[in-house]
Amino acid sequence: MSSTLPYIEAKQTLALREKIGQLFMPAAFINDSEIEIQRLETLIKEHCIGSICFFHSRASAATNFEGKKKIIANEKSFETLQELIRRYQKAAKHPLLIAIDAEWGLAMRIENTPQYPYAITLGAIPDDSEVLIYEVGKHIAQDCKTAGIHWNLAPCIDINNNPNNPVIGYRSFGQDRDKVTKKALAFIKGTQSEGVLSSIKHFPGHGDTATDSHLGLPVIEKTKETLFANELYPFQKLIAQEIDSVMAGHLSVPALANGSNTPSSLSKDMIKGVLRREMKYDGLVISDALNMHAVSKNYPVKGELEWLAFDAGNDVLCFAEHIQEGIEYILKNADKEQIEASFQRLWKLKERIDFHLPSAPKNLTPPDSLNLKIAEKSLTLLQGSPQTITEFSKTNFTYICNIKDTQDHFLEHLRSEKKPSIIRWKETPPRNENNVLLVLFPPQVKPTHGFGFTEEEISYINHLIATQKVVLYLFGNPYVLNLINYKKTKALVLAYQNFEVFQTTAARHFLNQLDAQGSLPVSISS
Repeated sequence: MSSTLPYIEAKQTLALREKIGQLFMPAAFINDSEIEIQRLETLIKEHCIGSICFFHSRASAATNFEGKKKIIANEKSFETLQELIRRYQKAAKHPLLIAIDAEWGLAMRIENTPQYPYAITLGAIPDDSEVLIYEVGKHIAQDCKTAGIHWNLAPCIDINNNPNNPVIGYRSFGQDRDKVTKKALAFIKGTQSEGVLSSIKHFPGHGDTATDSHLGLPVIEKTKETLFANELYPFQKLIAQEIDSVMAGHLSVPALANGSNTPSSLSKDMIKGVLRREMKYDGLVISDALNMHAVSKNYPVKGELEWLAFDAGNDVLCFAEHIQEGIEYILKNADKEQIEASFQRLWKLKERIDFHLPSAPKNLTPPDSLNLKIAEKSLTLLQGSPQTITEFSKTNFTYICNIKDTQDHFLEHLRSEKKPSIIRWKETPPRNENNVLLVLFPPQVKPTHGFGFTEEEISYINHLIATQKVVLYLFGNPYVLNLINYKKTKALVLAYQNFEVFQTTAARHFLNQLDAQGSLPVSISS
């Protein structure tokens, strides 16, 4: 597909209504029906849509907030994605910017594609190994290009300082503002090295919230001085690095909005005031998804939400659901200078993009080699000492794990050198053996409902720790430790991810074949 017109020519060629249409980013779904696909093609044609953002399906977590719809797997999701991109580009009068949330790879939205570690895992990597984070950004960008995607709506630069955060948590590099900034910059530089756009999110900082903005409006009651010293710090530092775009989150932050509870994505005070005037940002602003209940449920009149988001200062309206009505609202109420300014910011991004789709099938990046290096660098010894684990490994210990043997690569690797006695999950170890190697895989990465552990299972874990000499290896979100009396363990090692290479790396550590080099990027309250 040909590249865009030069901005000067586009400014003169596109009608005002078409320029407004360019500012809309409707959702596209991998697993849509043919009727729904044709409906989006028509929408793109009729309204001169400028960009689309891909999601897995209308039943996925990003769209089906209450989780009542069944998600259907698609073994050929990636091939479907490529075909849909071709179709939607063909329907467009001017090339579409194709976006996706790929914080840890295309796998965030598309099954059977490469997955890289969560940001919290990257946050555990030593500062002198941040080239690995650059490589993650680069690898993900390569996969985006192979698909025909130009814009990765990542990374999160939220400082996660609330252990009960239901939506950020593992998506944050940690709670230290300087480390979050440095690691995010490494990811961005890797992304940019492949000519793919990025977006820092969620302005003005979604880390210190206990409400999921998909479901309700989080409120942050902090002073402006505190926010500038912490939450806004990464945004200010990265703005100076000429980042591609900023995503405005759905957060109520009265101190930045003259005392108002207006969501940041709809607040002139925050976008035009704080972000543009005070922080001197003159680049593109994209809204967080406008279907999220933090904002969508409060504006039943079709098109009103889209207008308010644009009027507040968003240049691109992500997951806008009422395109025609939104265009009419903006056409009726907006001044032409603001429309032109937003259109220019978008078009300047488009001028930097190569819109030609790969002429021949290309392979996606193989993730294992890079993931192995990250596993080795992020492994964190939080409790106990190397000597404690070495001495423990020489005893007759009992092995307990909460997943099936077929998924337990840790045990598989361990058996090559050790022959532990193994008992089933939730059984009590024999009285004559009180050394327990406990290996935990939290069923879910989010904190809701105990990370997927039942109250009975948490009680069982804590009983083991209280009555046995336990060495614990945890493959999952470290905030699980807030539910566990981990300080009573003989030793505790965090491996963060459940990938096979993370499991085998942890097993090698237990067998004294490598050192743990990582550090916990967040605080645990227990």
